[in-house]
Parts: sequence; structure tokens; C-alpha cells
Amino acid sequence: MGPIRIAVFGVGNCASSLIQGIYYYRERQPEDAIGLMHWEIGGYSPGDIEVVAAFDIDARKVGKDVGEAIFAPPNCTTVFQRDIPSTGVKVQMGQVMDGVAPHMKEYSEEARFVVADQPEADIVRVLKESGAEIALNYLPVGSEDATRYYARCCLEAGVAFINCIPVFIASDKVWADKFRDRAIPIIGDDIKAQLGATITHRTLAKLFADRGVKLDRTYQMNTGGNTDFLNMLARERLKSKKISKTEAVQSVLPVPLEEGNIHIGPSDYIPWLRDNKVCFLRMEGRLFGDVPMNLELRLSVEDSPNSAGCAIDAIRCAKLALERGTGGPLTSISSYIMKHPPEQYPDPVARQMVEEFITGKRER
Repeated sequence: MGPIRIAVFGVGNCASSLIQGIYYYRERQPEDAIGLMHWEIGGYSPGDIEVVAAFDIDARKVGKDVGEAIFAPPNCTTVFQRDIPSTGVKVQMGQVMDGVAPHMKEYSEEARFVVADQPEADIVRVLKESGAEIALNYLPVGSEDATRYYARCCLEAGVAFINCIPVFIASDKVWADKFRDRAIPIIGDDIKAQLGATITHRTLAKLFADRGVKLDRTYQMNTGGNTDFLNMLARERLKSKKISKTEAVQSVLPVPLEEGNIHIGPSDYIPWLRDNKVCFLRMEGRLFGDVPMNLELRLSVEDSPNSAGCAIDAIRCAKLALERGTGGPLTSISSYIMKHPPEQYPDPVARQMVEEFITGKRER
């Protein structure tokens, strides 16, 4: 079997963790499949993934080999696989559009983007010539126009699209139909972590419901020091993010909370946290006899590696869909690993749906 050829839009911390993971697991055995659904999906292991095209806008990355660019500032995630050989793939200049929030110019060069003075690449041509089969969208939150531009490029190039950010493509009927009509798979939107704030909040909310606890109010506040949190200081870029994270929790409740009783979203940027994300979660409810209770939780995780395993599973499911000629949204894997999928299912149900898709018992 040949490699799964992928392209990445945005060579930031998440792309760094994904690419480090590809090489990390090439040196491991099946029993080391931590953070993955399975060591093999459709006969493909993590090490079978190969990056054949990459796009960014930062001067410290554009023109460099992917294996070098993933460690360039402003990337600040944990390095768990330093030995990355030269890939022979140069990072090409992407479209800036709304990919950079204006306020980021106010911060130090180490933290913010430094836009390269380079001509923009012909994205469709590069995708076709590289042989890319699947592209992952790792643009900054709020990149609405840029995400739609890259989605159109994938449609034109015949490349499957995995939308890891909260811009609604797979969950938008118009876009979903475009991918379905061209028999191109799409997975989205807004990737969950292996064990992050959203999946933890969903699990606890479902536990409250299953145990008959009436949830009255809840909040989830997140802080971090990576470029994603710096970008999200521009609150106008957060509309889709807040919708995505809030609906992921509301969807598991018997009756959704009123808007004033649920608050989920980023809180602040703390530079020295770097890629560490700290979640503060509070849930207030009532037990038998209307007796009040509350739960408070603090979760600290390295943000970018936390979703890389989910991305590897998504890539392999997209590859299966390509081999089977299945286009449009892949409902099962989207529901399992995305916050805002085309259809929401309880996590155990979504997991079983993915297993059925892998074995061929389920079309999508």
C-alpha cells in the first residue's frame, strides 16, 4: 500500500504536533497506539501518512522545508519528536485574506505572525502537482474567508478536506452538497482534543443527565499562551468558535440551557503558558429534593498534541472514503472527533458508527 498524501493549510502548532506524530509512530509498535482509535485503519498506520504540500504566510516558515518550519516561531508546542528528516517539501506562500487579526501586530515578533513578502502560490496547481489526496485546514480561528477559499481549492483539485477549525463547511448544507456532488469526502467542523475541555464538559454534562441531576448553570473558561489564544483576543473572530463549543455541550442535555445560563469560550492569553491550555469548568445543579450542588474542575493539557491523534484517525477515514468513492460529509468520524459536525450523536454512539464505517458496514 502506498502512503496517504496530505497537504496542510497553516504550519502552526497543530500541524507541528501532527507531523511530529507521524514520525514518532514510525518508530513505534502497535501496542504503542496511545491517542489513536486503532494502530491500523483500513490497513494504514500513522507512519503511512506523508506530507506532500504545505502552505503558510509567516516569513519564518515560507520557503523552508516542512521538517524545519514546524519548529519555527511562533510555534511553541512541546517537541516530542525532534528527529524530523528533510522532507523535500517546501512551505509555500498561502493566501493571507482574514487569516491574521490586525491586533496581533501589537505583540512581539516571537508571538505574532510575520507576513512573508512572497508571491502567493497557485494553490490548486500545487495540490494537483503534489498528488495530495487530503488537505487539513489549520488556519487561525476566525479565518472565515480564507477557509472558504481553501475549501474551493480542494473542490477544484479533487482533494478531500478535513476542517479542523470552527468555520462551518461540513456542517453547512450548501458546502456539504458541493463536496457530495463532486464525490469528494469532507470531515468537520472544529476538531476535538483527545481529552480536552469540550469532551470533558460533554461527558460531565451527560453524566449529570444520566444520574438525574438538574444542571442549572455552567461555564467553561480557557486560557493559553499560543498563537491561537493571542488570535482569539479579537472577540469578533469568536462567533463560530463559541457556537461550536456551546452546541457540543448543549447537544447532550435533555433540555438545552437558556443562553444566560451557559458560557463557553476562551478567556485570555497568558504568554508564559505557551502551548499549555488551562480549562476552568464549573457546573451548578440540583440533586434529590432540589438540594444544590456544584462541581469545579481544572484541566491542564498541552493543547496541540491533544488533537493530533484525532487528526490521524480522520486522515485515515478520509482515505477509506476516497478508496470507496464516498463523497460529502463523513457523518461518523465527524460526529466522533468534531465539535460542530453535520449531525450530533452521543460519543459512544459516534464511536460505534466510526467502527462500522471502518469495517464497511456503514457508508459514511
